[in-house]
Amino acid sequence: MQLMEVSGGVCAAKGFKAAGIHCGVRKKAGKKDLALLYCDVPAAAAATYTTNKVKAAPLLLTADHLKGKTLRAILANSGNANACAPKGYEHAAACCKAAADALGVPEEQVAVASTGVIGVELPVSPILSALPKLAESLSAGGSHLAAEAIMTTDLAKKELALRFELDGRPVSLGGIAKGSGMIHPNMGTMLAFLTTDCAISPEMLEKALVSSVKKTYNRVSVDGDTSTNDMCILMASGKAGNAPITGDGPDFDAFCQALDHLNTYLARSIAKDGEGATKLITVTVKNAGDEAAAETLAKAIAASSLVKTAMFGADANWGRVLCAMGYSGAAFPADRVSVSFRSAAGEVAVCQGSAGLPFDEGLAKQVLSEKEVLILADVHDGDASVTAWGCDLSYDYVKINGDYRT
Repeated sequence: MQLMEVSGGVCAAKGFKAAGIHCGVRKKAGKKDLALLYCDVPAAAAATYTTNKVKAAPLLLTADHLKGKTLRAILANSGNANACAPKGYEHAAACCKAAADALGVPEEQVAVASTGVIGVELPVSPILSALPKLAESLSAGGSHLAAEAIMTTDLAKKELALRFELDGRPVSLGGIAKGSGMIHPNMGTMLAFLTTDCAISPEMLEKALVSSVKKTYNRVSVDGDTSTNDMCILMASGKAGNAPITGDGPDFDAFCQALDHLNTYLARSIAKDGEGATKLITVTVKNAGDEAAAETLAKAIAASSLVKTAMFGADANWGRVLCAMGYSGAAFPADRVSVSFRSAAGEVAVCQGSAGLPFDEGLAKQVLSEKEVLILADVHDGDASVTAWGCDLSYDYVKINGDYRT
């Protein structure tokens, strides 16, 4: 199947419009803080959510609405998480109703999401006042505005659209995401909103999303913290005109392939934009006994603070890689591991049979000084391979989070 990158983000798919404005939730004037995504028909919808037991009110309300398996709109604000906050559910419901009224759609077909500071009451009045204007500004060119409006400490917008063919018809798939800190998801990501015009049943949409999330967002770690607000929503308008996907088969496989490509891109973008990060770290564990072991090992390496700091310092301290593998809980032959580091500057093998190899420290420094670094661990125990993503841990991470609220 041929995948083509196209413009449009979440508006590339037929039936979708988006918008983003500054309403006043965020103190900085002009900083967009309210996003709206709208579909002109009831869209099949599915979502994944954080496994954190402390869940934000918007997430709980959205999960309730998604029991109907269709959505018309998503409203999201940045600057305030509306989590563990006074009147949280009440405020989320009020925002949902205001959005529904502005769009002329049923309340139960509107999802709401929030991101920002936890424990502070959501200033709901600016949102309610801005909704008529926000709804009026919806456009097929509004994806980048919505992507900007959901950013918090993000330094870069995360947005992509793809086009491929199903049943002889062009199908589009797009997404926007936000995430920079408090990222160690066990569902999806900080926030990700995905759209497609593929004709697909809600049940198969959910199956595709759950499978894709496991292989993409759930293999990212910036700082080891799982947020209270993590949520990923996928909407399908069905306007591409393909034969509806209602079960397994080649068309479903092709859709899943495209969805994995989109989510991998967004997941990597989140890792690359980690708070204070200077480089993207990719971890591949290969030849593991099974996928579960490979995933556990790769995620442990990517999440290790000591591995992250070594990458920041361009220090080939491979013992930290083996250490993380050893406490991961995965079963593997601890005496067979090989480790190497690779980047655009070359590759250096540093460990074989779980013992150190002589290597050129100068070359290792060059390899680890690149903006993207691959840590490759071969456990010589089978044929399973898994890739996870993370970033280095710099001084700036502490600076950013030391006074984030104040």
